[in-house]
Amino acid sequence: MKFEVIDAIISPHRQLETLSQLEVSRILKTSKGELSHIFRNCSLAVLNCGSALDDGNELLDRYPDFSIKVLQKQRGIKLSLKNAPAIAFVDGKLIAGINEHLFAVLRDVIYVDSKIVNSSCFNLNKSDDVSNAVFHILRNAQLFIPGLEPNLVVCWGGHSISPKEYNYTKEVGYQMGLRNLDICTGCGPGAMKGPMKGATIGHAKQRSGVGRYLGLTEPGIIAAGSPNTMVNKLVIMPDIEKRLEAFVRTGHGIVVFPGGAGTAEEILYLLGILLHPDNSAMPFPLIFTGPKSAEDYFKQINRFILDTLGPEAQQRYKIIIDDPARVAIEMKADIKKVRKFRKEKSDAYYYNWSLTIDEQFQKPFDPTHDNMRNLDLTRDQKSHHLAANLRRAFSGVVSGNVKEDGIKSIKKHGLFELKGDVEIMRPMDALLSAFVKQQRMKLPGTEYKPCYRIIK
Repeated sequence: MKFEVIDAIISPHRQLETLSQLEVSRILKTSKGELSHIFRNCSLAVLNCGSALDDGNELLDRYPDFSIKVLQKQRGIKLSLKNAPAIAFVDGKLIAGINEHLFAVLRDVIYVDSKIVNSSCFNLNKSDDVSNAVFHILRNAQLFIPGLEPNLVVCWGGHSISPKEYNYTKEVGYQMGLRNLDICTGCGPGAMKGPMKGATIGHAKQRSGVGRYLGLTEPGIIAAGSPNTMVNKLVIMPDIEKRLEAFVRTGHGIVVFPGGAGTAEEILYLLGILLHPDNSAMPFPLIFTGPKSAEDYFKQINRFILDTLGPEAQQRYKIIIDDPARVAIEMKADIKKVRKFRKEKSDAYYYNWSLTIDEQFQKPFDPTHDNMRNLDLTRDQKSHHLAANLRRAFSGVVSGNVKEDGIKSIKKHGLFELKGDVEIMRPMDALLSAFVKQQRMKLPGTEYKPCYRIIK
């Protein structure tokens, strides 16, 4: 099947409109270097916004002749697109929101690489420098609004959810929008789109203007799944760990909807951080919620957390089933506690500097077959360290499911192997098996082939 394509020259709007010749030169050089492949794939994903794909290789196969090139002009830069998806254009003109997202890719993949990732200003092996780097990336994307009262709710959940679950996420978003809460998600479809879509109606009814719908992603994820159409601020973090840190430092509370391995990864990441002794007194609203049909799903998650991390971890979240208004009411009330805490600590409202994040949660994890096999999934460690390793295990499953490199690695070397104490591996196997049975690993209608093997 052939897909319609378009050639175009695109100018930036707002950010990257004014650049020095030195900055243009650096962007031009970097875009032709090692990052050119990532830049191309992420740009293609953005141009394919709104499609129902979660396989980066399939997207690349659809548009094998797509190319993007940075052009140097006296007034700055332009982008030359060849064989771009026609769905990104209306009457031959690139959709404004996709234009913004396209230059967000340029800003975060190319520009940030020289300013942050490969800069002598940041030692990314040091915890404080990582947190500062995340801050600088987000500030560069103009995400922070000084003086704004805390109101940002991060919503996590799966891209592969049922229509009933999707409609529930919209209703929760609507209730939060009525209470002037803004939304931040992983920017994809499903539970990442629904809350934003619902919130737009709530914001409109309250005449509160255009809300903030922030999408935080990373190259491997965005290349596999395009941003949803509701995102009006897109940020591409260098890796999954910095993406997760961006979520928890910018958000004032988190709502978790039903999901799969990626959602489990996010839950384990946050619980691992909250279990750190330094964070014991910090208010951090965390609500698990879904329709009645998702009740068993959250019972499974709750049981898995009890079996692996213990009852202390269960104290850090609430489970609310089939009550969107209550989710929004409790989140609003709990965010007031966050504001009070930040004010007493003289911490910023827009970035949670006080939160302690252990280095284990900041070091990028490369899910190779050896690294997955050698993960420490035993009881002989502190609970927040176990949470870090469990997070890595689920991160590897996500990589094998949807990321280009992970899919290629599975094809070449076979399934990932996960081993550890039987009292940990058995609950993990049960949880992952439930995700497969409930079709939470891939989009509906797509056959799922496991990328892992549990060794008990």
